[in-house]
Amino acid sequence: MSKTMAIRIHAPGGPEVLRWEEVAVPDPGPGEVLVRHEAVGLNFIDTYHRSGLYPVPSLPTAIGMEAAGVVEAVGPPGGAGSVAGAGPPGGAGPVAGSGPTAAAGPSFRPGDRVAYGFGLGAYCERRVMPVDQLVPIPDGVDSETAAAAMLKGMTSWYLCRRTYGLSEGETVLVHAAAGGVGTILSQWCKALGATVIGTAGSAEKGRVARAHDCDHVILYKEEDFVERVREITGGEGVPVVFDGVGKATFDGSMKCLARFGMMITFGNASGAVPPLNLLRLSARGLTVARPSLKPYIDRREDLEEAAGELLGHIAAGRIRVTVGQRFALKDAAAAHRALESRATRGCTVLLPDETRTGPARARAVGRGAGSALVGRNHLLLSR
Repeated sequence: MSKTMAIRIHAPGGPEVLRWEEVAVPDPGPGEVLVRHEAVGLNFIDTYHRSGLYPVPSLPTAIGMEAAGVVEAVGPPGGAGSVAGAGPPGGAGPVAGSGPTAAAGPSFRPGDRVAYGFGLGAYCERRVMPVDQLVPIPDGVDSETAAAAMLKGMTSWYLCRRTYGLSEGETVLVHAAAGGVGTILSQWCKALGATVIGTAGSAEKGRVARAHDCDHVILYKEEDFVERVREITGGEGVPVVFDGVGKATFDGSMKCLARFGMMITFGNASGAVPPLNLLRLSARGLTVARPSLKPYIDRREDLEEAAGELLGHIAAGRIRVTVGQRFALKDAAAAHRALESRATRGCTVLLPDETRTGPARARAVGRGAGSALVGRNHLLLSR
């Protein structure tokens, strides 16, 4: 048993409920490792957990879903998966069904560089993690990039490779194209051969969207995005809309769809979408999907496929991950305020004190544990 610092919440609320506290860290058990975080990713889902929009299993608890770091200790031989000891630091332990299902977990050693994208409790300096929720980071991908990309990148993967299954030559609409998911998703769609229309809230964000492979950028505060989409597509509309904004853009996005188009709403940045009358879909044969990442990576083989494609594209330079902001982990409240006020560009990472002051931040190459995972997935770009 040791101690670490973590950001925890004791009750839902605004950024002010985020507390910087010392918490206990158990020794890793069978199928677990102790991970020292070098960088933690910031996501809108973190604000949903903090506010209570997405209830957490128990309080108090650390929040945060994605991080990257180094294995410091390995549990004794035994089982794999979400076993006793793992879970949010200072929380109530593992959440049933919170990790990928697998008959046997992967093997890691002290010094291996690892990342994860769906493990509640990432806002801490150290934590015990089940090995089946971790993936190796390939050489050439630094910890900040991995932490920034895991949840947002695997979200982009399932949106364009699974929920819709994008084909070459299609035109797509990506909302919030200058954000963390938007910048990665736009590049992935472009790599698959699509024409990408992106929306942004300012000229500066529009430049970010263009720099991340948007063919057309719509400044939605200055233009009617529905009219512009119709103009760009010759009145046809798009076969799919990727919308992480939610309430503010949902109705307009539905008007942007072509016949038999699919509306994919995957976030609530502007608030949750109100209940939908399904009869709205029938006249043009539309489909609405509200997916989330977890079902797509529940199985270990699916997690490896998603992470392998993502990290492989990053390592090969096909997808660029832009870290637009860095905050100290203990200043997570300021990071939440920046995110919720739409003041961020690209991805944001939270850095533990020892990472910010030590050599780990600049290190891009570790033990090379990621090469097998990336190679096994062949850096796939096609369906």
